[in-house]
Amino acid sequence: MTQYILSIDQGTTSSRAILFTLDGNIHASSQQEFPQHFPASGWVEHDPEDIWRTVREVCDDVMEKGCSGTNEVVAVGITNQRETTVLWDRATGEAVYPAIVWQDRRTADWCESLKKQSLEPSVNNKTGLLIDPYFSATKIRWVLDNVPGARQRADKGELAFGTIDSFLLWRLTGGKVHRTDATNASRTMLFNIHKQEWDQELLDLFGVPESLLPEVMDSAADFGQIVGNGRLEGASVMGIAGDQQAALFGQTCFETGMAKSTYGTGCFLMLNTGDKALTSEHRLLTTVAYRLNGKPAYALEGSIFIAGAAIQWLRDGLQLIRNACETEPLAEGTPVDHGVYLVPAFTGLGAPYWDPNARGAIFGLTRDTGIKEIVTAGLQSVCYQTKDLQKAMEKDGLRPITLRVDGGMVANNWVLQFLADILGARVDRPALVETTALGAAYLAGLQAGVYKSLEDLSDMWRCDRSFDPVMTKVQRDSLYEGWIKAISKL
Repeated sequence: MTQYILSIDQGTTSSRAILFTLDGNIHASSQQEFPQHFPASGWVEHDPEDIWRTVREVCDDVMEKGCSGTNEVVAVGITNQRETTVLWDRATGEAVYPAIVWQDRRTADWCESLKKQSLEPSVNNKTGLLIDPYFSATKIRWVLDNVPGARQRADKGELAFGTIDSFLLWRLTGGKVHRTDATNASRTMLFNIHKQEWDQELLDLFGVPESLLPEVMDSAADFGQIVGNGRLEGASVMGIAGDQQAALFGQTCFETGMAKSTYGTGCFLMLNTGDKALTSEHRLLTTVAYRLNGKPAYALEGSIFIAGAAIQWLRDGLQLIRNACETEPLAEGTPVDHGVYLVPAFTGLGAPYWDPNARGAIFGLTRDTGIKEIVTAGLQSVCYQTKDLQKAMEKDGLRPITLRVDGGMVANNWVLQFLADILGARVDRPALVETTALGAAYLAGLQAGVYKSLEDLSDMWRCDRSFDPVMTKVQRDSLYEGWIKAISKL
């Protein structure tokens, strides 16, 4: 009998299910986009029922296409958009408010007031995070304070909080299991990453009742059995990780100093620091990379809020292109020094600036500027933002020399060559770029005993193509200086 591992990859703009063969190849996949909601400036919401519906439908679809039944599925892994916050009724499973997405900036003023009280150092020491609307804690408080009766119900133990992995696990197990893994917990701003436990002082600071919180497990663990959910009935969830940590795992960056960068809706550069939780002096985040057998591995992370979403905006907002695949030939026909800089700060700026109030802008427009220059500037903005992160890591003494990349944008060869040029570093694209889903599959497979060790997984990684820098240092520095000037004008 053929055996598979099913990965549920619940992202910011779509839900996917992928059946992997045990040697790490894709057997079948299914994907659905779902609506984004922007009820006010800087607010981003999802309907949890849209998320749940699309997850169920892609799982049923991929099972119908790819295998005869759950007897062929040895384990299920979940990877998810991180920080996105849902509170639901423990009795009915219904959300009390739409999911507040990680990009949402509605709590920026309150975060600023906390920083003015000099609370950020103590929060950072415990969580590795900076006080920012990005993380879950202030989103939870907003729901409790703004949804009528929510705080009273939470205090009575009637509500549950979860990032998307917890919400899906609750639904998949018929409301029997309320759990998360250490990577997702580490992104809530409520979890002490050194003690590996929820922190009472942080719960008090953010006004979050402990009764809301899920149990925190290893990233590879027996999370629960799926019941009452169509073609997945009886399968067991054995791996969970937030999307960026799952991508690090899927890229097999298990050794200290290895780095990956994922180019999806946002961009996230993560560098493995081993068993040491290093504190950045340059506004990077310290986070749990994964936790196995009770032992956490840590990472430094730089988070960019808008990467592929900038190309989506060029397509849907400005309608300069019909499809993202049009960007590569447009860029190939455009000089790299065309003089236009697009800063996609649509929901503020992430690392290393952490400016929630910044907004997007285009600089350097002239009468000669056309579609190809603006589109190329959009692609370059992703690479310049990655350079920002590389510079911050350099200052912390940890410069990644080689970068393993993944995500939808890495199909664009022009982007990866410009990325290598602007970083002055080799960029490796793996043979399988769906590394986020693959990481969740690897974690589930480890727990199921399919894979015996991290070394076994490392041996499975394959490079599709390497991109080496060819740009001169003078040109690289000149282009990046223009980016820094553009940022300074926001």
